Amino acid sequence: MPPAPTETVLELKPKNRFELIDVSQESGNKLGDSIQNYAKAAYCSLHTTAGFLEQSLAARLLHSKDHLDPFIRVFRKLFPPNMNYLHDQLELRTELSDEQKRDEPLNADSHLIFISSGLKNCVTYKNVPGQPVYFVELDGINVNSPPRTRRANVIYYNQEETVHTMRMAIPVSNHPIDSVNLRDSRVGFMDELQELLRKFDIEKGKIDITLDNDERNAGLTVNEYETLLMRHDLIDVLRNPFLYIAQKGKHMLENPRAIPEKTLNYAKYDLVHIFNEMMDAFRCSSSVVEKILAKFLQVPAERFLRMKRDITLMASNNGDSNESHILQGRYQSPILVQWRSNEIGYRYVDVKLTRFK
Repeated sequence: MPPAPTETVLELKPKNRFELIDVSQESGNKLGDSIQNYAKAAYCSLHTTAGFLEQSLAARLLHSKDHLDPFIRVFRKLFPPNMNYLHDQLELRTELSDEQKRDEPLNADSHLIFISSGLKNCVTYKNVPGQPVYFVELDGINVNSPPRTRRANVIYYNQEETVHTMRMAIPVSNHPIDSVNLRDSRVGFMDELQELLRKFDIEKGKIDITLDNDERNAGLTVNEYETLLMRHDLIDVLRNPFLYIAQKGKHMLENPRAIPEKTLNYAKYDLVHIFNEMMDAFRCSSSVVEKILAKFLQVPAERFLRMKRDITLMASNNGDSNESHILQGRYQSPILVQWRSNEIGYRYVDVKLTRFK
């Protein structure tokens, strides 16, 4: 009989603001050779500025720091630190006490990098011994905060069993660009998911939430639902993904569409260097870079930003006899983002409940 799923909680202590930590190696050091008896592994970050790439993308990056680093660096250049993000203007943050404001990190850039690069709070991988799985840390060291300890849950298992599927309607506003906090009790979304875990007696498993195939101009992420971040900084990005590069004042990226394609000297602009780094990560040729760059200047933000159409929430009883619960960090919220309104005032998501065996 195959072994029952096993779970461990890793405590990670980053030494740099941006860091790639191999949690597969960390969990192997903690659990030993027993993890080789499992076919799959589920990884879950409890933080809004640290997460994982999906295995398919990690494979394209050769599961290598040498390729993953420049991929993330693209988004770090798009969203530099200390660019007057509203989220970082702590005097405007009415939900924080004066004491909290003294320790609150200025990390809007890290949140925007997480959302835009397609990092996920929870992913599942085929368990390949010796193959690294990187915890992508975007805000490990901050001058306004004490040293951080990060947590990652890892569940090893062999099989998945789909126990329930359903479609849920999410009410949205008629604002063209808006976001919905699915953790808000008034929406009732998380309460319904927790009831499903109870109904189907899931000890360890996951909940996949995917936008319906007919939904357009919308995406899903798991991050901090802070008003200034979600209703101002993120909206600015969706309207103009070049905004924070432009503010640096180095080059003519204030209005990229105004640059004539035939006279564009790629070597003069930060944009081409950003794309060169991304294409190097994917091992693309310079001609491919030029073709993508020429097309990129003509497309809206939603085609560039890697906003996901699906998110995953992990569930576990943490080895107790009590019922399982959704693994969530204090500041994590599932969030639906739209950059164009629809007529009916709802967006539909498909929910799949899976048991690990």
